[in-house]
Order: sequence, then C-alpha cells, then structure tokens
Amino acid sequence: MKENKKLLIFDFDGTLIDSVPDLANSVNYTLNELNIKTYKEDIIRQWVGNGASTLIKRALSGSVDISLELDEDLYNKGLKIFLEYYSNHLCDNTVMYDNVKETLTTLKNQGYILTIVTNKPYDFIKPILDKLDIEKLFSYYIGADSLSVKKPNPEPLLHICNKFNISVDSSVMIGDSKNDILAANSANMESIGVTYGYNYDESIDKYKPSLIIDDFKKILLNL
Repeated sequence: MKENKKLLIFDFDGTLIDSVPDLANSVNYTLNELNIKTYKEDIIRQWVGNGASTLIKRALSGSVDISLELDEDLYNKGLKIFLEYYSNHLCDNTVMYDNVKETLTTLKNQGYILTIVTNKPYDFIKPILDKLDIEKLFSYYIGADSLSVKKPNPEPLLHICNKFNISVDSSVMIGDSKNDILAANSANMESIGVTYGYNYDESIDKYKPSLIIDDFKKILLNL
C-alpha cells in the first residue's frame, strides 16, 4: 500500500460472506414457481456477484452469459418472486468466511473506518449484518440501489470517500470479483483482491489489484 489507509471499503457477498446457499435456494424456489428447470448450487454460484436482477436473468437463461431474448413479463415475475422469498431467507445458511469477524474487529479497534459497497439491494444488507452480529463494526454501507450506478462504476467508492472526507489515496477497496477491482482501478484507488469468493472461475490477478491475499486475516499484515 502506498500510504497509510484510513478508509476500508469492503465488498459483501464473496468477500465477507458466503451467501450462495441462501441465494441458490431462493433462485431454485423461483424457478420451481415458474415451472422452469432448477440448478445445482455449484452452477448458481457462478452466476452470483452482479446483483439480483442479473442473477435472475442468468437463472432464466441457464447461463452466466445472458444471450437469450428473455420474456420481460417472465423476468419481472421471476424477480418479484425471488426478492420476496429471499427477503425472508437472507441468512438461513449464509456464513462469514474464515477469520472475517476477528479481522474486522481488530481493524475497527485499530481506528479504521469500515464500510461496505455491494451490488446487493440495500434493504438486504442490515438484516444479514445483524444476524451475523457484525453490523456495529461498519460506519456506512450502500447497495446496488443506493445510487444511480453500481460497481464496476467507480462512483460508489468515490461517494464513500466524499462522505467521510477521506482521499482516494487513503482508501482501499477489498473484494473478490472483477467488479470490485475494476471500480477501484477506475477510481485510481488501491485494491486488495481475495482469491476465494465469486469471480466466474477467473483469476482475480487478471484485473490487476494492488495486492492479492488468500486469507482475510492477511489484510492486517498489508495496511
């Protein structure tokens, strides 16, 4: 890292939490309601990371590449079913990755400002944080619908910097996917890529994060 950091911006799904079990159950519930073929969790895992809208489009297409001409009414119905069901099953089987809670607690105690920028709908963030007992560690969080744009657009990252009046150079983005690293690169912000999580079977180093770690606790060694 080029200089001492003050503001840490974390991705959520795939970085702090593994939410795929609950997302997959909700996707398959939706597909069942629509009388459409369901998929194994490992397949749905490859579709996560770009928000609920894209997830449902991928589920209806049966592919990470949304190449089919989707019926708009079917998509709208599917998204409504998914959001309603998922909102009631946000944290049935969702868990934090290894060393996340302990590391976040240490960072908070060291005086860092902890925030979240996720492509998950905003209303889903707090209930999950509360269930996992880590909401009090975060000073601020924004979701896919908090601003007019979402990652990989850099605006959510810059918005948080402006809110806390902290420079880009004193901030760092930590995430698991290309959306996180591309947003950071566009904001001229340093980034830490984690090798676990959801990145569509691509190596995170393809997107040139400032640093790559394979264990969340290694953040402590690199700030």
